[in-house]
Amino acid sequence: MPDTVYLQDRLEVTRPISAPPAAIFDIVRSPAGHVAIDASGMLQDYTGEPAEKVGDTFVIHMDRESLNDLPMGRYDVTVHIIRFERDKEIAWNLGPDIPFPHFYGYRLHPGEDGVTEVTSYYDWSRIGDDIKGRFPIVPESALRATLGILERTVKKGL
Repeated sequence: MPDTVYLQDRLEVTRPISAPPAAIFDIVRSPAGHVAIDASGMLQDYTGEPAEKVGDTFVIHMDRESLNDLPMGRYDVTVHIIRFERDKEIAWNLGPDIPFPHFYGYRLHPGEDGVTEVTSYYDWSRIGDDIKGRFPIVPESALRATLGILERTVKKGL
């Protein structure tokens, strides 16, 4: 059963996935993987290659209308990798084009019998108090559903 941890200005959802960390990591380091597993409906397409290290970037083509919260329509974000430990953890922010310093990531912990504990996290602790009320943008239900889609995707061998 997936677990959810609520911390002040941070959300973490964990789910066991029956796959090795390397197979999971290959999906979450890839722009194609981000689009394929997104449960929010915002991620529409991508440009770029899978991340290999901190500092790598790729572009995600977004559509905020799926959240029905702000009339932003279609736009692009540049994903900047801020943490990269192969098969263990990856994190990213949306770079200088987005003025809000929030970030996302995945931690992978290998377990027994080929099961990996996958934690998806979303942190908005560096957001100013003047706009903090608009966060989290992505709800806990979307993080949880994304992990479910990740499990299905890794089993299909994206």
